[in-house]
Amino acid sequence: MIPLPVRIYSTSDVPRLRYIAGIILGEILGLSWEVITDKRKIGKHPVINYSEEKINGALKICPNSILFETGISPQKIEVSEWKGLPVFFQTDSESDLPFDIFAASFYLVTRYEEYLDYTPDVHGRFPAASSLAFRNGFLQRPVIDFWCREMSKIFLKKYQTLVFKRNEYRALLTVDTDQPFAFLGKSLFRSIGGLIHDIKDAGRVTDRFKTVAKGEKDPFQVFDYIIDSINSTGTQAQFFFPVGDYSKYDKNPSWKSHDYRELILSLSSMFKCGLHPSYNAAGKIQLLTTEVQRLNTILFRKIASSRYHYIRLLTPKCYNDLIDAGISEDYSMGYPDEPGFRAGIARPYYFYDVASDKQTNLKIFPFQIMDATLYQYKNIDPGASGELILKLIGETKKAGGLFVSIWHNTSLLDTDEWREWRGVFELMLKNQNT
Repeated sequence: MIPLPVRIYSTSDVPRLRYIAGIILGEILGLSWEVITDKRKIGKHPVINYSEEKINGALKICPNSILFETGISPQKIEVSEWKGLPVFFQTDSESDLPFDIFAASFYLVTRYEEYLDYTPDVHGRFPAASSLAFRNGFLQRPVIDFWCREMSKIFLKKYQTLVFKRNEYRALLTVDTDQPFAFLGKSLFRSIGGLIHDIKDAGRVTDRFKTVAKGEKDPFQVFDYIIDSINSTGTQAQFFFPVGDYSKYDKNPSWKSHDYRELILSLSSMFKCGLHPSYNAAGKIQLLTTEVQRLNTILFRKIASSRYHYIRLLTPKCYNDLIDAGISEDYSMGYPDEPGFRAGIARPYYFYDVASDKQTNLKIFPFQIMDATLYQYKNIDPGASGELILKLIGETKKAGGLFVSIWHNTSLLDTDEWREWRGVFELMLKNQNT
């Protein structure tokens, strides 16, 4: 017997409610559902009463106004605790939940606060420290997933025939090839400049000569090690390639470089690959479109995924640009300066533009940890970094979500400086796949 769909009774059938119901009821809990505005249509269906009215037997959630508004406006938020979880948009005593799970989840997953006024960092980004989650100590917890679990328990007591989806934990390693080579793939001008810079370091001059003149392996080419690590642990992986022009923040080879093209084609034959839009492409659709076309040319096919360099994600402009450029998946949702769950959720979801009140077909894949966050932004040693990664893996496993990490080939060099980080990388791969 096919279970009856859950009916959400609301005084208004609005796009924000339909969007977040799709994530909570559809994606996380695995229920079929529909919004109704006429109580006569309730029938024998399980019901969520998302109104101030009374419906006997229904799961009642007193609604916050945010889902019924249009545009963006500052929200009054106070965080309290329920079942060991932080909650906000509190409701009254008549509600079965002490907070509006739909409104709170919508606020976090759409990054509503990033549409409001904030003080950007030096790269124009929304800082983790400005977020509600960081300020209230729950950035490292996928609270939306945990809220849904607690709601399902209450819902099941009212409707024993409900069957919820079992969410299966998965892990994905992503690699950004910001600098695939130390010496190869450089223009004559950059090579001469690099040689002049290296003169003070005899060892580096020797390495450059061995690589460029004698054809020995470039020091940054540790892709064999990365591939062997992926294959030996059964890891799912994806690579992102920059093809933008050289700049202060973009040090990749020219997209016309033979060596670089060979590397891209080699890795793309083994793994899913995407674009790593340049620093300057963030918010500039013409640059982004040019870079998409360049990588399409190299791969002889259209690419579908991306992650912005420097995690320079400017909401909602960058996402709308990706849609216009033909990208359907983005992996930029996370903070460069803090580990955790930027959108409060541990699974992919579709981007909703709050400004235009429209769900899009751009799928967002949040990440939880980046190597540079640990050693550059947080200055955490390898031992403590390993412990933090294991904690985030544990939280994602409890949520039945997708654990996504970002690594760079330059963090995994076979040198004294980076060998301990190889240990962290190997620890992560071992534990994320067990």
